[in-house]
Order: sequence, then C-alpha cells, then structure tokens
Amino acid sequence: MRTHAHATAKHPHDDAPDTAAAFARLIALPDGPEREALRQELIRAWLPMAERLAGRFRNRGESIEDLRQVAALGLVKAVDRYDPERGAAFESFAVPTITGELKRHFRDHMWTLHVPRRVQDLRGRVRAARQELAQTVGGHSPSVAELAAHTGMTEDEVKAGLEALDSYSALSLDAELPGAQDGFSLGDSLGAPDPALDVVVDREAVKPGLRRLPPREQQILYMRFFRDMTQSRIAEDLGISQMHVSRLITRCCTRLRDQALRDQAPRDRRRPPRRDAA
Repeated sequence: MRTHAHATAKHPHDDAPDTAAAFARLIALPDGPEREALRQELIRAWLPMAERLAGRFRNRGESIEDLRQVAALGLVKAVDRYDPERGAAFESFAVPTITGELKRHFRDHMWTLHVPRRVQDLRGRVRAARQELAQTVGGHSPSVAELAAHTGMTEDEVKAGLEALDSYSALSLDAELPGAQDGFSLGDSLGAPDPALDVVVDREAVKPGLRRLPPREQQILYMRFFRDMTQSRIAEDLGISQMHVSRLITRCCTRLRDQALRDQAPRDRRRPPRRDAA
C-alpha cells in the first residue's frame, strides 16, 4: 500500500496552503457536486502561486492579465492530473505544469516569425545569461564570448539566440528606418521586379526571326526601335513613302511574333506534365 508521508510534507513557500489532506479527499470522491466544490477550493487556494509564476514572464510583449489566465489554465490542468499517491508534493508537479503552459503560450501565440524550438531554447538561455551578467560586467552589454563562457554554449549558438531575441514581432513595412530624416521606410528599401527583365526575354525570343528578315526590313526595325526614328524620317532616308514604312513595320512585327510563338510551342510540348493536371 502506498503512503502519503511525502505528500503531507510542508512545501517551501511560506504562504503556500496545506492542501495534502484535501487532495487525498479529492481522489477518493466520486464525480459530483461535492467533488467539484472541493476541486474549485483547491484551485482558488493555489491561484496566488500561479499568478506569481505568471509574473516571471512579464515585459515580454504579453499583458499580465493574459499571462495570469494562461497560468490559471495550467493550474487547473495540474489540479486535475495530480496524484498524491505518487508521493510528490503538489508544488513539485504544479510548477513545471504551469510554467510549461506559459512557455507554450509564447511559442504558439507570440512569435511572429517561425523560429525552431531549438533556437527558442537558445534564446531563453541567452536572455537569462544577459540578465545575470549585466549585474557583473558593468558599463557594457555582455559580449558573445562572455555569454558563451557563462552558458557553456558555442559562440554560434549564442549568436543564434541573440538573433531570436528580436523574433517575437516583425516590423511594419511602413516603419521608419533608424536615422532616416525624410520618412524613408523599410518598404522603400525593398527591391521590386525589374521590368527590363521582360524586355530581355522578348529580345531573346525574336532574335532568330530578326536574322531571317531581309536586310531592308532589319534596317527599318533598327531605325525605328533602336534609334527611335519616326516613320517619316525613315521613309525620307530610304526614299520610300511613310505608308510603306508603316506597312513593313506592321508586317515584320506580326511575322516576328508568330515565329516566336511557333518556336515556343515545341518547348512547351517537351515540358513534363504538371502533377496536378487532370
């Protein structure tokens, strides 16, 4: 038969309630109003401890009210899962349960960017080490080497943890860049597709057709599209009518477009079919 000796041991917090007998009664009671009333009494008795644990996570981007709610949820889970017959005091079971619920809340709801669990753990170790070393190094933030020596981590791990310190939230693209005097925002610094790239593709597509055109048509297209000459000026230089120049340009462009489409068709047929094709 298992003993309750360890479960009745006084736990180290001075203001902690002595609930060992209540937990022993709880597991013996069948479901019903009496058991639910005792369960609620135990939750209320330990709620101050849960709120103290929530206070350890303040100033991390979440309101203390929300943290207390999360801690209360962890406390409810601890009360429902605790088995005093295993011999451990309730506190030794409840503290990691509540703390785990708080950490899970931050991991699931507070990270704007997806950060691997390992990096999140590194972040926590680096953050704690910075707080500890800040009281001893004085005058400057702990260096990567000092943090590595203090935590036993490699410098690469420390750097990964430091980078993750800023990963709880993402900057708005409208946020003004540090040092900007004219409202220059983060969005203004981002690149965009270069429309000239489409021109490059088109030029490469028509090159074979251009080589097959008669010399006079090649010259007309060169004068129109590369030297930006008007049709009237081209007609004057070549000794033909402006209407004739216009017809030649239209005919050449149509021929080049049709040729480019015909050249593209065999390449499309050689491509493997898409997997999602019906």
